[in-house]
Amino acid sequence: MSQLRLNPLTGRWVTVAADRDSRPGDLVSRQLPVQADPSLPCPFCRGNEEASPPALETYDRQGEWVVRVVPNRYPAFDGDEPLKVHNLGPVFTEAAASGIHEVLVFTPDHDASWADLDDAQAAVTMAAIRDRLEQHARRPQIRYTQVIVNHGREAGASLEHPHGQLLGIPFVPGEIAEEEAGFRRFEGSCLICTTLEAEEAARHRVVYADERVVVVCPFWSGTPYEMLVLPRAHEVHITDAAPPDVAAVGRAMRTVLARLRGCLGSVAYNLVFHTAPHRHAGPYHWHVHVLPRVTSVAGFEQGTGVMIDIVAPEIAARHLTVVG
Repeated sequence: MSQLRLNPLTGRWVTVAADRDSRPGDLVSRQLPVQADPSLPCPFCRGNEEASPPALETYDRQGEWVVRVVPNRYPAFDGDEPLKVHNLGPVFTEAAASGIHEVLVFTPDHDASWADLDDAQAAVTMAAIRDRLEQHARRPQIRYTQVIVNHGREAGASLEHPHGQLLGIPFVPGEIAEEEAGFRRFEGSCLICTTLEAEEAARHRVVYADERVVVVCPFWSGTPYEMLVLPRAHEVHITDAAPPDVAAVGRAMRTVLARLRGCLGSVAYNLVFHTAPHRHAGPYHWHVHVLPRVTSVAGFEQGTGVMIDIVAPEIAARHLTVVG
C-alpha cells in the first residue's frame, strides 16, 4: 500500500507510491511518445475491455459504451482504512494512503481529446464525473476527490488514449484548504461569483461566455494561457449543480481547448476540477482550472511557489478569442 508522509516544513502530505514502480513508462523521458509500448493493445479502446479491470460504471449509447470508469491498475490510493497518523520520530510522520483511484475513459476514440467531444459526449462525461463524486462522498474515510485530466506526456499522461482520473483521498489537500481560506477571507460575497462579474465587466480576459459558463484567463494567471472555467450558478459542490450547468461546463472546456489547439498547436495540458471537500458546507464555488504546459517550472518557482507568467493573461485571452 502507498504511504502518506507529512512534510513538516509546509504541513502538506506527500504520497509515496512505491507499488507503482512496476508501472511502465513513468520514468522515461518526457520527449518520448506517450504510449510506452505502442505494440501493446490499448486497454481503453473498444474491444480491449478485458485489458483493464471490470468497469465500475458504463455509459452506453445505441448499445455501445461511450464512457467507462474502471479501477486504476496502479492505484496511488487504495483501501478503506481511515486516516491514522503514526509518528516514527521527531520529523517522521506517516499514514496509510487509503482511498480510491479510478480511471475515467471519456471517449472510445483513441485519437481524440476533450477538444474533440461533441455536445452529447461532453455532457455524459461530466455526468459520469458527477456520479462518481457522489459515490465517493458516501465513503466516510474519503474527505476529498480530485478529478484530473492529463493530456500529453509533458502533462503527466502515460497512455495516449484520452482519459481522466478520480482520486478519493483521506485528507483535504493543501491547495483546496488554501482556496477555502481565500473564500473565507473574501467576506460579504462569493469570490468566484465576484471574479466572474468583474471579468465580464472588464471584458478583455474573457475567452468564452454563454448563459451558464464563463471562461477567463484570470487576472492572476501564473502560467501562459491558463484558464479558469466558472459556472454562473453558485454551488459549493459539483454534485449539487444542476445537470444542464454541469454539461455546460464540459462543452465550454471543449470549446476553449479547441481554441487553445488552434492557437498553440497540440500542446499538453492539465484539467483540474476543484469542488469543496465532501461534507463541507462552504464557502466555496466549484470550478475548473485549465493549465497548458507551455513552459517549464524552474528553480525559482520550485523554491518559492511564486509562478512567473511570460504571457500576460490579457494577451492570451486575445489570442484565444481571435482563434475562436
